[in-house]
Amino acid sequence: MKTTSLLACALSLALLTTVLAPERASAAPTSSDIQPKRLKRADSFLGVHFDFHAGPDCTEIGKHTTREMIENIINLVEPDYLQIDCKGHRGLSSYPTKVGHPAPGFVGDPLRLWRQVTAERGVSLYLHYSGVWDSEAILRHPDWGVINADGSTNDRATSFFSPYADQLLIPQLRELAGDYGVDGAWIDGECWAAAPDWSEPALKAFRDTTGFTSVPRKPGDPYWHEFLDFNRELFRRYLRYYIGEVKRTHPQFELCSNWAYTDHMAEPVSAPLDFLSGDYSPDDSVNSARVSARYLARQGVAWDLMAWSFSLKARGQGESSQKTAVQLQREAAVVLALGGGFQAYFKQKRDGSVFDEQLPVMAEVAKFCRDRQALCHHAEAVPQVALLLSTAGHYRRINGLYPRDLGRLSGVLQALLESQYSVEVLGEHHLVGRMPEYPLIVVPEWEYLEAEFRRQLVAYVKAGGNLLLIGPRTAALFESDLGVTLQGAPKVESRHLAHHDTLTSVRGLVQDLECGAQTRSFGRLHTASNVESPSQPAAVITPLGRGRIAATAFDLGQDYAQARSPGLRSFVDDLARELFPRPRVEVRGSTDVDVTLARNRGQLLVNLVNTGGPHQSAGIIETIPPVGPLAVTIRQPTKPIQVNLEPGGRSLPFDYRDGTIQLTLPRLEIHDIIVLRSN
Repeated sequence: MKTTSLLACALSLALLTTVLAPERASAAPTSSDIQPKRLKRADSFLGVHFDFHAGPDCTEIGKHTTREMIENIINLVEPDYLQIDCKGHRGLSSYPTKVGHPAPGFVGDPLRLWRQVTAERGVSLYLHYSGVWDSEAILRHPDWGVINADGSTNDRATSFFSPYADQLLIPQLRELAGDYGVDGAWIDGECWAAAPDWSEPALKAFRDTTGFTSVPRKPGDPYWHEFLDFNRELFRRYLRYYIGEVKRTHPQFELCSNWAYTDHMAEPVSAPLDFLSGDYSPDDSVNSARVSARYLARQGVAWDLMAWSFSLKARGQGESSQKTAVQLQREAAVVLALGGGFQAYFKQKRDGSVFDEQLPVMAEVAKFCRDRQALCHHAEAVPQVALLLSTAGHYRRINGLYPRDLGRLSGVLQALLESQYSVEVLGEHHLVGRMPEYPLIVVPEWEYLEAEFRRQLVAYVKAGGNLLLIGPRTAALFESDLGVTLQGAPKVESRHLAHHDTLTSVRGLVQDLECGAQTRSFGRLHTASNVESPSQPAAVITPLGRGRIAATAFDLGQDYAQARSPGLRSFVDDLARELFPRPRVEVRGSTDVDVTLARNRGQLLVNLVNTGGPHQSAGIIETIPPVGPLAVTIRQPTKPIQVNLEPGGRSLPFDYRDGTIQLTLPRLEIHDIIVLRSN
């Protein structure tokens, strides 16, 4: 079969001119007139994911896969969809494929049984399929692998200049869509597994495209950032290509590329994916979900997030690795509060069957989610605080295609959330044209921003907006607007933050600065742990036009993420409040409450999520202590007819005076929603 490289055709403004002959789409296994209607992924809310990444040890796949097993999952959980394994990173398929590389042995065809039962029950079926990462394909075809900088062949990442997409990926997805009639695929091992390619076709294309004669091999070499950007564009073209080819023959087959266009690949959506998704960290899950959900919520495509139902940390602690229902319920709550769908990942056994004893936990989680579905699903955040996840800044910082390096941003987000601000994580493309909607924009420790975007941020401030810059390198991008003089070079060292008559030790990048005539200092950074030691402003606030711009003289995100220092949180809270003194919602009584202000079906929703307890160090969490009482203030121009606490329709007494609702929530277990009914 004749093949051409994806990139070569992309550079000639055509995508892969020679492809496999389209396969005829076959009918679903059961006549559609007797099948219950299945939900599209955009309308789906709750799912269960199973995978086991079949390997050479899998010789009896399907032996214990029974109708009763599948029916039991559906009966207990009542999901909108199931998502099961069909090809893992090893590259061996866990069904008897005719076009791919099957695992060593099967008992029957378990995938057909999964499809038959789910179709009969009106449950959609999606497949876990490893895309870019296919070790078996490279083992059999070494020329299909990416070439590393040292000239070796990557044993995981397939090259976009190889025939992998034409000869394996696309034919196999067509087989799944046509021969098996499944609803779609959740393609794993994609953007996060893609790697820069130093193969000869890749290097030639890079030179031809850019005009550069030399090719970088490591960070710091000339054109390093350009080389990474070139490889990122290869991934985008690969994504658009295989989606287009599969849709050409099977237009109803729904596709997702795991972590594409999320905080892993923080950029505008440029491929026709049916939904976006990702499996957030199995440990420190609350903080992982906090970032991912807030970024996905504004991407304009249906989305969900997947929790791992087990902890990797717990294994090392000699405990059961199965998470508890309350632990997963809270992880779900973080996602639901932002309007997304939720799924949880449970392992399959090596023969493809499931661990029945784990399913009652998911049944409890499912009930928790369903109780909140009508209010939460597809809700849209009300603009309050925007935290910038800069595409340009992120791609300049990382030294790979799509690794995640968001510890600093996550720490700033945690400090703001634990000060009870309703925060969205947004990229440049979310903010351009919408900046005035946000009373406060926070730029967290980005060292690079595009000049035009910086200009728009300054214009936003001059028109009445408020901009908070975290860290000296971010401040340096706006030095003249801040009216300060940065002295010397920033350096990593320990300082002592004086705020509210307390000293808090901080360590990170610090830079000395000198205030201008219009600039007001905020807090002090001392060189020693006493207030008599030399000091400088910890932050500055400067009027600019009708708005204000502020900056900290030190990085704080990583420091806060590691220690959650009350003194540092208080400093961030008070500095943000100087710029944004009257948020739409204020909650007092506990720092362990995430607030998300949203609208859905004309109702104003105040989501409150109990985030108490350890996250980074936690393995299994057996209980989540309730918090409260919480004093809640909601600014609302008109008096609501009723204020309810959901789920459960519990009426909340409240006082309304001068455009302000005052109420008390006696106790918050995991996730409650205050609902304002205006008419």
